[in-house]
Amino acid sequence: MGLEFDLQCAVADPDVPDEVGFRGWIEAVLGDRREATELVIRIVDAEEGRALNAAWRGRDRPTNVLAFAADLPPELKLPLLGDLVLCAPVVAAEASEQGKSVADHYAHLTIHGVLHLLGYDHEDEAAALIMESEERRVLAGLGIADPYRDHG
Repeated sequence: MGLEFDLQCAVADPDVPDEVGFRGWIEAVLGDRREATELVIRIVDAEEGRALNAAWRGRDRPTNVLAFAADLPPELKLPLLGDLVLCAPVVAAEASEQGKSVADHYAHLTIHGVLHLLGYDHEDEAAALIMESEERRVLAGLGIADPYRDHG
């Protein structure tokens, strides 16, 4: 699989994983679903996270992950999957509240976001069960505990 991704880190946070970590999580989700994939992951502070969440989702607060799927005309056969935005302070706070490592939470949210880019959602109970099952499968393959076990 040809994976090209750009990791943009707009925060100075030593807990933000490196490119190798993100690459492994992305590849674990994609498996053999796509021959070539391009995406951007941007790590932001609370202010940028809040602004993006307000502009795109109408929620005036930062959120853990936003996924922006590429909206290409069908005739364009480009490998662009989309962009993920992860808000570092929200990720760190949630990891602490949930008693998990920050790296494991970044893994979960990256996998969650890539699944959104692939078309998964959790808008209704049936769709949420499918998406969560896929998240659990990928995370288990990486040796990461079920994030929904105690926090569903």
